Amino acid sequence: MALLLLLTPLAARAQDATPLPALPGVIEVRVSATPERARLVIDLGAETNFALVSLDEPDRLAIDVRAASVAAPEANGKPAGEGMVSGYAVEQAAPDRVRTTLTLSIPAQVQQAYLLAPFEDQPARLVVDIIPATAEQFAANVARDLAISTGSVPAAVAHAPTPAGGSNLPIATKPLVVIDPGHGGIDSGAAAAGGIKEKDIVLAFSLRLQELLVESGRFDVALTREDDTFLRLEERVALARTNKADLFISIHADSFQQPEIRGASVYTRDENATDVLDKVLADSENKTDVIAGFAVPQMAPAVVDILLDLMRREMRMQSFMAAQAIVHQLEPSVLLRRFPVRQADFFVLQAPDVPSVLVELGFLSNASDMANLLQSDWRDRTADALARGISSYFDSLNPEE
Repeated sequence: MALLLLLTPLAARAQDATPLPALPGVIEVRVSATPERARLVIDLGAETNFALVSLDEPDRLAIDVRAASVAAPEANGKPAGEGMVSGYAVEQAAPDRVRTTLTLSIPAQVQQAYLLAPFEDQPARLVVDIIPATAEQFAANVARDLAISTGSVPAAVAHAPTPAGGSNLPIATKPLVVIDPGHGGIDSGAAAAGGIKEKDIVLAFSLRLQELLVESGRFDVALTREDDTFLRLEERVALARTNKADLFISIHADSFQQPEIRGASVYTRDENATDVLDKVLADSENKTDVIAGFAVPQMAPAVVDILLDLMRREMRMQSFMAAQAIVHQLEPSVLLRRFPVRQADFFVLQAPDVPSVLVELGFLSNASDMANLLQSDWRDRTADALARGISSYFDSLNPEE
């Protein structure tokens, strides 16, 4: 059965005689799709309410926004790329409602949906991330949405945006995320006019990111430093490894000799950086210690080398997955560098048993980036996106059965 739940005004507004504010218009609708995920982005004249519903016969997802107009009414389109969404339609479904209907090629579910306030030259946005679902999950979502409807005119309460670090998908256990604010103490990192120091910017950002992740209730979170403390690089790596972190994120904001270079990026370990990796494994630990719990100490050195190489490969793959998930969430929120997922020889990414990424927030050598780095609104927006990326990464590791 295909029954569409309609978006209605909030209950408080229904009881309030105060006139509703003027509704925004829908500026643009974009859909991208791959076999692993899809994304709907709706550019809006202002933030507004929205609702989501799953429909069958055929399988669809419908997204309603409270809006007075749409730039291209009755529009049909194909998503960028090929995957779980085969097509979409946009229509002015009612004077106060614009609907986007996604036709699914496989069963799918909403992973997270959230609103972004206008920022710089970007309009307000609704972002909806979609991932595969089993046929049973999709059928349950359709039944749930039908159960919400009442009377001959179906109604749905406006959908609450997914909080930063949250998800519509459960995870079985709380992963430990270790956040590493770069530099500290006698090591100020990059600097700019007016006494602005990288170590202070990245600490403030890391504290905000920690707060968002803890508030989500999905993660245990630790910082390598919570104040202006100096830590050697090997101490930062050791903290993540000793505490068996599930993800290590190092936060930086560097300078560059070309002031026009700007934007955020995410680094993983260089595939050829084995000489630096060997430094991590030196001195107090050996290769057998690294794979403790995976192999007995008496095994032949050649076997140890094979197991260590397998571990390295697995961590590199997971690190790349984490970097991709983070960039995917940063993309609609902040300016990114060209090819934002990058590789480099950063020492802090050398743990062979902890997925590790380094996030460059921007460049103190660029005036626009520096202005953003000093704004609490930009910091909150970027930390929010990073928290969503972290949540998406762990969702990909813990698909709901």
